[in-house]
Amino acid sequence: MESKPNGLARRLAALLTRRQIAGPAWWSVVSRLPVYLMSLAMVLLVREQGGSYAQAGLVSALYTVGMALGSPLIARRIDRQGRRTVLLLTGVGYPAALTALVWATEPGDWSQPALAVLAGIALPPANACMRSLWARLPLRDDERETAYLWEALLTEVLVIGAPLMLAGLMLTGSAGAALTTVSVIGGIGAIGLAFTRVPAEVDGETATPGKDDAGDGSGRGGLLGPLRSSPMLALTAVMALSAVPVGLMTLAIPAFVDDHGSRGSTGLVYACWGIGSALGALWLGRSQSEVAVHLRFPRLVLAFAVGTGLPLLATSQLTLALALAVGSVPIALVSASEMSLVSLLADSGSLTEAFTWASLATVVGDALGQQAGGLLMEPAGPRGVFAAAFAAALAAALVAFACRGLMGRTAAVRVPTEAGER
Repeated sequence: MESKPNGLARRLAALLTRRQIAGPAWWSVVSRLPVYLMSLAMVLLVREQGGSYAQAGLVSALYTVGMALGSPLIARRIDRQGRRTVLLLTGVGYPAALTALVWATEPGDWSQPALAVLAGIALPPANACMRSLWARLPLRDDERETAYLWEALLTEVLVIGAPLMLAGLMLTGSAGAALTTVSVIGGIGAIGLAFTRVPAEVDGETATPGKDDAGDGSGRGGLLGPLRSSPMLALTAVMALSAVPVGLMTLAIPAFVDDHGSRGSTGLVYACWGIGSALGALWLGRSQSEVAVHLRFPRLVLAFAVGTGLPLLATSQLTLALALAVGSVPIALVSASEMSLVSLLADSGSLTEAFTWASLATVVGDALGQQAGGLLMEPAGPRGVFAAAFAAALAAALVAFACRGLMGRTAAVRVPTEAGER
């Protein structure tokens, strides 16, 4: 009988150093560096070139539009043809498009927004690619949950660390040079991930001729692909709703800090949000829950909702930082459970696309929350926006509990067979 290492750190070390896992896991980290800082980098670039905030916002928004339009189609190609060709093309095309945007365009040129869209489309799909590999690799159930907890922790680290890396690069050069450097690093990571060997049976599937366009009832094919499945649609809806409070709080936190002190403290307060989530995963993720993931997930979303309400009690920057640190404890665990559910609910031939739709759901929810926060800020103030975030999080928990039976029926059938064979 195979022994299982105790403690999350030991389990992560055992998993991430294993043969045929270490290579793709670490190359995927490199390829994901641009994901969490590129929108900010583009704003800084356009402003450095003399453009207005309106022009900077347009370029950044069009980059996001390109990513939203292209990523499901690119992910579908990976599911059908394997990852190598797609990662090679995007690993070359992405830095090429951004390099051209930096050095061959300027604000007001039609080519600058066009290249922003192209760069968004060409973004290497490292997130979805690695998460689908975790779902296909022959792992025990506890190892797969550890892998998705690693993914959630990595997201928190990159959200905090990638902008710091950008700031460090800008100390020795311009925003344009920093953007170019990061895009090239990301492209190298994608190419490295493309050439890293994994077991042949987990490297994507080839579609049956004639089924790719019309769909076959399994969630493959059709315009929406995996979202043709009711359980997957329900899960992505919960993910989008859960991201709305995050967008609302993104606006409310700096406004609250501004009202209660100096704007210079905003970064430190934000950091408490991410640090609390990471510590929560390390603390609560030390032992795997015996509760099925479709039952655990709505409970975690409810815990997230309760945590979202804590900033309503804040009266100063210090108490807000404490509320964010405590309230964010479940966030990484919610994210890890979401990934586990995607791996169970999605058709095995559309896993990469399913993870892509899941990521887009959170992007859309976050964007809607930020838009709503901007509209509510003047009439309601930061405390009113915090209240709206609490209400939105409770709504997400309600939907999660309502859909747990739907997700549970499919998850019970789709438990990976390897889990019981090792």
